Amino acid sequence: MVSNARLMLLAIVAITCATGACAEAGTTAPAQSGVASWYGPGFHGRRTANGERFNTHALTAAHRSLPFGTQVRVTNKSNGRSVVVRINDRGPFVGGRVIDLSNASARAIGVSGVAKVSLARL
Repeated sequence: MVSNARLMLLAIVAITCATGACAEAGTTAPAQSGVASWYGPGFHGRRTANGERFNTHALTAAHRSLPFGTQVRVTNKSNGRSVVVRINDRGPFVGGRVIDLSNASARAIGVSGVAKVSLARL
């Protein structure tokens, strides 16, 4: 049988991780996997969803639901290369994709079109 103290400890850990404090303790949230693409040529200099100007040379990305400013490690599953990007825009708007990378972010992990990736929120 589980003691009340053990249940309380489990509840505290769950609440702490749900609020993002696990990342501060050196752990990461569960990874997400899917297809990444890149965007940029027609958007460079235009406003992103968070209001800043899009810079195709910066290590940024668009995600449908992660909060703006979130740091995400994106790993290309075909070559193991990874990059840490900052979420500053919304998208992708093409079905089946999980993240849109800036040109610099895509090049850093060897993506020239689309690629299977894993995401880990830091």
